[in-house]
Amino acid sequence: MACSLKTGFSVSGSCEAIFGTTDKGSSIGALPLALTPKEFLGKSLDVSNQIGFSHWNVKPPRPISIDAQASICVSRAQRWWDKTLKPNMVEIHSAKELVDSLLNAGDRLVIIDFYSPGCGGCRTLHPKICQLADSNPDAIFLKVNYEELKAMCHALRIHVLPFFRFYRGAEGKLCSFSCTNATIKKFKDALGRYGTERCSLGPAKGLDESELLALASIGQLSRNESLDNPVKKGFEEFLLSGLDLSDSNNLGLKESTELLMA
Repeated sequence: MACSLKTGFSVSGSCEAIFGTTDKGSSIGALPLALTPKEFLGKSLDVSNQIGFSHWNVKPPRPISIDAQASICVSRAQRWWDKTLKPNMVEIHSAKELVDSLLNAGDRLVIIDFYSPGCGGCRTLHPKICQLADSNPDAIFLKVNYEELKAMCHALRIHVLPFFRFYRGAEGKLCSFSCTNATIKKFKDALGRYGTERCSLGPAKGLDESELLALASIGQLSRNESLDNPVKKGFEEFLLSGLDLSDSNNLGLKESTELLMA
């Protein structure tokens, strides 16, 4: 946004600023309506050594132009997705961070919350998710901003918001669904079913092999990146098989990428 501020030159109030004061020290009033260059209040003026009105070199100030670029920025206090977060709620900023968080969670229940700042349903649901996180301190809530990680969300086939995925230990993905404030019971039922403590044999599984391959195909994960995961062997064998991972047809990623927001 650009704005231009123009300042004109005007004389108001007494004329003392221009002509000084009279011999008696009093300020001179406003100028008469009709003046000749050599008259003032009916008296002759000696302007032989002065510069006449017509020759005054008084120039109005140049117009001031101010170019200001308005940036749309939301202050931290206004970012609803940052409000009332609990200690077990973690913001995810990359695919690697998501993979590592799932693998390092052990047997703890992990809930991935896919949201968008512009999603009205996400905003309405956010306070209740925070309350549920507070009442389930052993669970880990991973928050994924769809707008920030759109490519990753497409690879994971997330096309409706708000969307949730539940993971636990060696079992990997337990369930996934979309729910709103009106259907929050679906979320509570999943918490009741999978939130109880359990011991699963083996290391945490995390994302499915197909999802890891999808992320690798779009450069979200490095080929040489070490993945401490039960599917690592199959993942590496697939990478070394000579298939062209840049071809999304191999991964079935040609589905519609239209995002639905509740």
